[in-house]
Amino acid sequence: MDFTRAQVLQALALAWETGQRHRPSTTGPAAFQLPPIATEDLKPSDPRLDVDVVNNLSENGQKEDSIIQNDLSESFEEEVRAFLSDEEKLHLFDDLTKVNPVTTTTVLKCLQARYTVNLFYTNAGCSLVALNPFQPISCLYSPELMREYHVALRPQDLKPHIFAVAEQTYRNVQSQLDPVNQSIIVSGESGAGKTWTSRCLMKFYASVAASVISPRGNETVERIEKRVLDSNPVMEAFGNACTLRNNNSSRFGKYIQLRLDRFHHLSSASIQTFLLEKTRVAYQAPNERNFHIFYQITKGATAEERLEWNLPEGADYRWLPNSERNLDEDCFEVTRDAMFHLGIDCSTQNNIFKVLSGLLHLGNVQFSNPVDESQPCELEDKTKDFVKTAGDLLKIPVEELLESLRIRTITAGKQQQVFKKPCSRAECETRRDCLAKVIYARLFEWLVLVINESIYADPSAWTSFIGLLDVYGFEAFPENNLEQLCINYANEKLQQHFVAHYLKAQQEEYAAEGLQWSFINYQDNQNCLDLIEGNPLSIFSLLNEECRLNRSSNTDLFQTRIEKALSNNQCLSRNKFSKKPNFIISHYAGKVCYQLAAMVEKNKDPIPPELVHVLQNSKDPLLQKLFPMTERNQNSIKTQNRAAVVTVVSKFKGSLEHLMQILNSTTPHYIRCIKPNADCKAMTFKREEVLSQLQACGIVEAITISAAGFPIRIPFQSFTERYEILRKSRGPNKNRMCDKSNYHTAEKEGETLAAGDDKASRSVVFEILQNVVTEQTTAEQTGNRTGNASVYCGKTKVFMANSVLEQLEARRAEVLNEKAFCIQCCWRKFKQKKLVKERWSATVIQAAIRSWLAKSRFQRMRRAANVIKHGWRKWKAKMAALAAAELDEGDEKAFLVPGAPVISAKPPCSLETSWPLRAIIQFWPLGLVLAAAPVTVRGLRRDLSLLASLRVRQRSDCCRVESSSFSCGITSIRALPQGSIRFHCKKSPLHYANVSPHTDACSITGFNQILLDRKKLLPT
Repeated sequence: MDFTRAQVLQALALAWETGQRHRPSTTGPAAFQLPPIATEDLKPSDPRLDVDVVNNLSENGQKEDSIIQNDLSESFEEEVRAFLSDEEKLHLFDDLTKVNPVTTTTVLKCLQARYTVNLFYTNAGCSLVALNPFQPISCLYSPELMREYHVALRPQDLKPHIFAVAEQTYRNVQSQLDPVNQSIIVSGESGAGKTWTSRCLMKFYASVAASVISPRGNETVERIEKRVLDSNPVMEAFGNACTLRNNNSSRFGKYIQLRLDRFHHLSSASIQTFLLEKTRVAYQAPNERNFHIFYQITKGATAEERLEWNLPEGADYRWLPNSERNLDEDCFEVTRDAMFHLGIDCSTQNNIFKVLSGLLHLGNVQFSNPVDESQPCELEDKTKDFVKTAGDLLKIPVEELLESLRIRTITAGKQQQVFKKPCSRAECETRRDCLAKVIYARLFEWLVLVINESIYADPSAWTSFIGLLDVYGFEAFPENNLEQLCINYANEKLQQHFVAHYLKAQQEEYAAEGLQWSFINYQDNQNCLDLIEGNPLSIFSLLNEECRLNRSSNTDLFQTRIEKALSNNQCLSRNKFSKKPNFIISHYAGKVCYQLAAMVEKNKDPIPPELVHVLQNSKDPLLQKLFPMTERNQNSIKTQNRAAVVTVVSKFKGSLEHLMQILNSTTPHYIRCIKPNADCKAMTFKREEVLSQLQACGIVEAITISAAGFPIRIPFQSFTERYEILRKSRGPNKNRMCDKSNYHTAEKEGETLAAGDDKASRSVVFEILQNVVTEQTTAEQTGNRTGNASVYCGKTKVFMANSVLEQLEARRAEVLNEKAFCIQCCWRKFKQKKLVKERWSATVIQAAIRSWLAKSRFQRMRRAANVIKHGWRKWKAKMAALAAAELDEGDEKAFLVPGAPVISAKPPCSLETSWPLRAIIQFWPLGLVLAAAPVTVRGLRRDLSLLASLRVRQRSDCCRVESSSFSCGITSIRALPQGSIRFHCKKSPLHYANVSPHTDACSITGFNQILLDRKKLLPT
């Protein structure tokens, strides 16, 4: 069908009225619209032109098409010029989705403006663009800045930073939105700053995920935090090297899982590594270096350690090129301290460094061609000492070491006959390199195992994790081989994950959910992946098949085979001007030429059994751990049973697929590290290099989709489970109008609503959105769109902008606070009532106990009073009996007149027979007599008064003793004594005999029937 110019202009006018950005249209026909394109990027064959218009133009309408494109170019050029006219404000665009129009020119200008004012992080839709400053920036990664992003209510309102991405992932784990687990994918070219970014992210998580509740838990977190951070210098020392493009290039990939418990505290961690470039131990490209650890031990060892490890200062080693260069990574003490904190003691460290020194000496071993081919290769004279030194350091006998390097053992026939054949000079050097590579690879794997054991925790101790992926960047060197092919394949997989998860999946999901979406073209690298790993034919499959053949590989034939089998793939080509067999792959980041020489052998990665055997017989304890004797039986079984060869690409592909499964089960976050210049110069921004990186990773397309689409997509069930608490948060539904026309619906006219649970879920979602979301652009169900809605209900999911999610979360927090306040009030009321009841109960119990105590005390006192009363009555009766006996005895005797003769008297019958019978008067009445004597007189007068008190008159019924002074005296009922008076010292049996128990003056009763009241007897 041919379109006239008028029809095309009408469609363009409709698109222009609809808006300059791509937005989902919910009602009416899909609006035709072109994405904003820069003038220099607009071509007639540009894939970003809408295929519904351009591809259907007839040949006769090509002139009209060119006119339209010119009109569009002029309009876009005017917009770009208007946007770039105010250069002073370009650095203020911290989010590239706010740029209008979105073109490579405007995006590049904004990044350059921000880079100039030391703003190195910029949001780009779903990803964060990080520009490497190539110089230290003060306070850019300080602990204070970490806390600022962590405690901020809205970290996205702060400046773009890797800490904002880290905090967002940490809060996503806390919010429990599916999927809970998070992943941060750090990608970029070699030297773009991926390793530094991963290091800073680990520091952030280690600082914010610490427990402050229990001291014991805090100690565990600090231990895990310290060991996780200490794993960085160790793995960088053993796995990083200086390359042409980066002084600290990661020569392996790693995926770190930071595992959190149910309180979101760091409980453990795990490190998974991929494809260590072990060939670098024995081969270094020009102007490149070996792994950092070799330079650290040669520069940082003490004099004693040099003597022990046979590393004389100034010695030259073939495997240690460019040792005169001094880098910041050559710090030996930092590596040793980190290894010690990871649980590697000093003796084990010494053993490790001794083995590494042995590898350096092994690299200086050189072979010469023998005179007789039947004899093994000879050693060069200057290298004989290196063989002995290497054998001593590895604790391998020199004869066995030389035999394993120069003689090959062949097992043939059904009877497994063993033959020994001398190796050529090239084979000897290959075996030497293979021995060094296998030792270093096993040592690196053992270090990773030790680190994982030091930070391991039981799976039941953690519930979620945050993953950090740091892989080698895209590489293209003058000579590329299997290592670069695997590295670039890993980057292709990550780019495909980004494309499939964001650029492709999101747009397909919009269409499936009912959004009328104008698809945005993007660069899909699926063809490149099919070329590398596809089935049944791909480069990997042909490589593996070549390795299975029991013959030497011919690179020319292998090149021809690749071209014939994969000629249909447009991503494959070759350099026809090169004499070496090669092939070229068009990667997403550019074309790379790979050399076929030694690629098949590297893929086989053969380890001669003689080398494994000699390492198993080593006396070194570390080598015994790395090469246990149990592997010997396994190797012999594999030799007898020729199974499929496990190649390098097969193992790497399997581990990478496992990694992609983990990433697909998490919520990914992308950090795109950009290298401003290839020379690693500080504050140098080269537009051409930055532009190629932006185009390769699809930043512009991601910005366009982010600006047009919905970044938040939640299924109905998850949405209802999380926000069902908001259904009645603003009053009853009957008092509120439910106008569903305020929200876009995915049903067209004539479609029936989903029955059962889907219908109920949709109604609940509508109710929640209507209760919470207040400011929404209304749109009729049938008609033209009047604006851009920020929330959309699809068939199975809710699509919303970040602002809507923030509004929902804020309202949810308010409702939870209200519920928490209500619960607190009820709980406090219950506690208060319980406290009052407990106080009343305690009062009742106390009253009962006090009553019982008082009653018991009263009863005890009553019993004591009864005892005293009985004792008193008993004593009173006894005293009365004694007094009666004395009176009876006194009646029988006559009182003598002074001077009269003494009349003899009968002694008392039963009273104190041991005393003289003439004078019986006890001592205690005398005390009363003395106490009654006058106290105001002295001398003879007192004596006379005392005698007067003892004077008795004879009566017929009683005796009286009267005082001659003051008319005071003591009245006693005792009988007058006969004859002379004699006192005996016997105390009264009562303790209180001198105390009057009664104050009544009329009372005559008292102790011993004697009344004594001195105050009344004595005159006042």
